[in-house]
Order: sequence, then C-alpha cells, then structure tokens
Amino acid sequence: MNGKVLPDTPIAVDCWQLRKCHHVRLFFLSHMHSDHTSGLSSTWSHRPIYCSPLTAKLLQLKLKVKEKWIRPLETGEAHMLLLDDLGKERLTVTLIDANHCPGAVMFLFEGYFGTRLYTGDFRYTPSMLREQCLRNTTTIDVLYLDNTNCDPTRAVPSRQQATQQIKEIIRTHPGYAVVIGLYSLGKESLLVELAMEFKTWVEVDRERLETLRVLELPDVFTTDSGAGRIRVVAQSMINASNLLAWNKVQPTIAILPTSRPMVSCHTNVYVVPYSDHSSYQELEDFVSALCPISLVPIVGNCLPYFSSLLNPCRKKPKEVVIPESVKHYMMTNSNIQTSTNGITNMLQRTLRPESRGVVFESPESKLSRLNHDDGDSETDQDCILLDMSTNSYSQENGPHNKRLKPIQVASEDVVTIGSSLPSDDNESISTLTDVRSPDRSSVYECDHKSPTKSSKEKSPQMGSTNSRERCSSMDSISIHDQTCVTVALTLPETRSVTAVSWGLREENRLTPVDLPKPAGDPLEAAIKTFKSICD
Repeated sequence: MNGKVLPDTPIAVDCWQLRKCHHVRLFFLSHMHSDHTSGLSSTWSHRPIYCSPLTAKLLQLKLKVKEKWIRPLETGEAHMLLLDDLGKERLTVTLIDANHCPGAVMFLFEGYFGTRLYTGDFRYTPSMLREQCLRNTTTIDVLYLDNTNCDPTRAVPSRQQATQQIKEIIRTHPGYAVVIGLYSLGKESLLVELAMEFKTWVEVDRERLETLRVLELPDVFTTDSGAGRIRVVAQSMINASNLLAWNKVQPTIAILPTSRPMVSCHTNVYVVPYSDHSSYQELEDFVSALCPISLVPIVGNCLPYFSSLLNPCRKKPKEVVIPESVKHYMMTNSNIQTSTNGITNMLQRTLRPESRGVVFESPESKLSRLNHDDGDSETDQDCILLDMSTNSYSQENGPHNKRLKPIQVASEDVVTIGSSLPSDDNESISTLTDVRSPDRSSVYECDHKSPTKSSKEKSPQMGSTNSRERCSSMDSISIHDQTCVTVALTLPETRSVTAVSWGLREENRLTPVDLPKPAGDPLEAAIKTFKSICD
C-alpha cells in the first residue's frame, strides 16, 4: 500500500488501515489504482473521503462506496476544511492534476503545520510548476514524492517516445495482428492514438468496452471479433500457449507497455518502456524547482539522490506545535459528519460534471505482486518474460544471495558442466537441472548440491524461485535501451560446454541477428543497459 499519515496532523492520504491511523479525521484519496485503495471497500463508514470529482465517481462505480462518505473537491481551487470541532483551526487544500491516470491528483496542504505537497503517483511536466497554488507558495516544508522510478542509472523515455516505438513495431509487422497486454485498465490515450494512426478498430471484451464508454473516449473500440487489427487483453494472457494459438490463425505479435525492466524471451513479444510515473530526471527537475525543506519518499528511500536539492536555508523542518483544539479532535471519537458543511470552496464555484471511469490498477504494482507470488501461476511452458528488476531477485538462493541463473541449452545436447564454466564463487558447478520438457529448448538452473541432471524434478533451491525466473523459449530475447531502440538477440545452439551461456550476465554470449556492432551503434548501448540491469 502506497499511503501516508501526515505526522502531527489528523490527515492521511491513500491510507485506509484504521488501526494504524486511529487519530486521523481527514482521509484523502489521490487516485483509484488498487495499491492506493487497499483496505477501502463498500463497507467504508468511518469518515468522509476527499478526492477529485472523477475519483469520486469511480469510488461509487467500482468500490461501491456510499455517496454520503464521498466529498469531491474541484482541481485547481483552494478548499478550506475544519481541523477541529470548534472551527478554530482550518486546513487549506488544493488539488493539482497529477498526469498519471484519470482523476489522479496531487494535494497541497496548508495549515498550522506549514505547507506540505503530496504528489501521489504522478508524471512530471513543467506545466505543473505554473499552477497558481505553487506559484503563490514560497516554501514547501515537506514534499511527499512518488519515487517509483528513482534510479539514476535507468532513463525512462517520455510517453510520446514510447508511443512512437510501439508505432514502429507495428509498422514493421505489416499483415500481423497486434495484441496489447494491459492490466485492469489504463493507457487509454495510447489505444486511441494507435487506433487513429493505423485507422483500425481496437478490439476489447464487453466489460472493458462498457468502462471505456463511461470515460467518454472516441468511438474506436469494439467487441466484434476480427473487426480490427489491434486487440487488448489482460497482460496475463500474453504467454507462449496463446501466442502459438493466435499465430495458427494469423501472424500475431504482442506488445507489453511497462516501465519495469522486463526481458522478452519470445521473438513475437515486445516490451516497451511506457510509464505513467516520473523518470529520475523528471523527479530531479521537479525537486530542484520546488526546493523543499524536507522530502519524504512515498515508495522507498531516495533521499541520497535529492539531498543536495533541498532548501539550504533551513536544514531541519520547523517544529510543529499542534493546537489544543486539534489534539482534542484527534483524540476523541466524535460523531461522524455526513453533511458537506465542513467544506468551504474559497472560489465559490460549482463542481463541473466529469465523465465516469474505471478503476485503474497500477501495472507496475500488479506485476510486482505476480513476481513475488510464492506459487506458480503459470506453467513453465507459458512463461515468456524475465523480470530483471532488483526486487525480483531471490534473497534465499545461492551463497551470495543471488537468484539462480538460467542457462539455455538445446534439449538434444548432452551437457557436461565442469570447472571451465565460470561461477560467482570460482568453484565448479556440479549440477545442471532442466526445468522444461525434453522436446523443446530448455532453460537450465545451476545447483551447487546434487551431481545429477534431471529433466523432470526441480532442485530444492528452485522451489522458491518464481516461474517467471525459470522462463522457457529462450531461443531469442528482445531488449530496449533509453532511446527506445529495440534489439532482437538469439542464443546460439549449444554443442559443447564452451558454448553454454552462463546466465544472462555474459552478454557477449548473445549473438545479434542481422545487426552490425560498430562503436556507438544502438545495439551496443542496449546491451550495456541490459548488462547493468542484470548486474
């Protein structure tokens, strides 16, 4: 769950675990992704929820939260909320478009505690700094920052660049059907742009179509099978079995738009770095422009990267003195208000109607949960992706707490592993364990215990390795670099021990297909990026 309770206040954002925030009286929801609504359901009856008008409609539509508990606040306008029962202390809150998903907002809080900006999930654009509330604010005391992509070694392209890469992939496959894997819903603007570019319908299932119509998008979606070249499916449907079936009917490629460092192990699957979160450079620009006194990361630790960008005038935030009336308000279980009398719109404007929408599930967080699932949700034959992100590495396997390394070997070959094969601890590997059926190319896992090879049984260490780390169909992989260059690579056939590719760490073992490798070639840049991900 990505939520916070603001210290020394009765305020919480995206935090619905009442046992951890029993003193909270004002609950705010930044957007409707599932990792920000964990604990929120139709039974909510604790306190009012403050959010954007579109998110307010989504709460009723998808989570069935009763309307009396929802308080929509217009974006771009300052609103005053009571912080006690006596009306002595007030809070001013302004909602700012977060450029993340429909209804997503940032919250600018101002009160006795100073000025605090809570970004929620956001994709930074310079136009955010032109918001009136930020231009009028001289100092941000605390910045709560979405640091999902807080990795200076990984550049995340703009959504426009990623969209162009997807278009190029489709253009280079004339006559192919295109399947796009998405979680729940999201990236609607991408689908609309592709439909317009290629002048085709986008085929979706009936449930997805109903939700898209609620969003009042252009009429480019249909449920008619075969009506369009582009089809949207759940990302979990992008597997080897379905690709085989689809290609029997018509040549088909699959595209996965995600910012996670995924590696495709299938020639017809393309992973594109499309993200609705700010890149590291964008985060740096945002923090540098705001120059807050202190910074609190929402996802994890990122302070070492941004400490030099904080306000140098004050090294420590000012001490917050909680007014007595607010203390009493936080400690008492006073009657819950069901009217809107506690809200004052400082600009006295009526709320504009917003189109209804869907619950957007964050692809990154959903994929993270899949990769950490102890059980295998798919068979090894269906697994076609390797997650190369840091948190996908097993912390239990190997003497140095590194995950087991896959080795691709043709199934008909007899493989002998000896001391000539390098290992992290400079010791010979005694076991090679097959995790695939004998009639197909296999991915092998190295085990330091047993001296035998088995094509049916998994080693004890492999029991804790997720199926996505034991991917099959390793005949080829595709990778992308920060310039959106997609590179297809194949693993050579293995006829001797010297040809065995030791995991994915030795990129020189990977052979490029019909691509030169001169100095400065995008292929080299992609390989270097790929190596840095593996390391």
